[in-house]
Amino acid sequence: MESFRLALDPPTGPLALFGPDDLERALAASRTSPRKRIILPFHRTLDDPLHRMLNAIQPGSYVHPHRHLSPPKSEAWIVLRGKLLFVGFEDDGRVDQSAVLAPGGAHFGVDLVPGRYHTIVALEPDTVIYEVKSGPYTKEADKAFAPWAPVEGTPEAEVYLAELEELASSARR
Repeated sequence: MESFRLALDPPTGPLALFGPDDLERALAASRTSPRKRIILPFHRTLDDPLHRMLNAIQPGSYVHPHRHLSPPKSEAWIVLRGKLLFVGFEDDGRVDQSAVLAPGGAHFGVDLVPGRYHTIVALEPDTVIYEVKSGPYTKEADKAFAPWAPVEGTPEAEVYLAELEELASSARR
């Protein structure tokens, strides 16, 4: 069982308003999280059919490449602040797509079809993305982790993350 939070508390009530204080709360939590990221959910429950959230992510956060198969889920991100590297993979682990996303850049968002291996890498401190994904969420079935990528929290993951960061120089901008 994890000894740290993966997400902040979801909103309650029929209308949820989000502002600078909420953003700063998420950023502060991401800066102190061992994973260097935190979710600020906009959806009310894990059973919600559409999950909307802010993901505050710091450089050095390793998101184990994964895909959503059970059930297949599409996913979309829009970068609101900072800079993010999106990486898509073939089933065998070869990189087949990469793009640098940033507000005001050539690309600021991505929409991904279900079943594709992918990861994201924060390239600037205090990167914030708006993420939308089909629900509901069940931890056991949400992600199929790539067997060819190192497990989060291992020394191998740190090396692999550095290799992914190098892709930013050749990624689409």
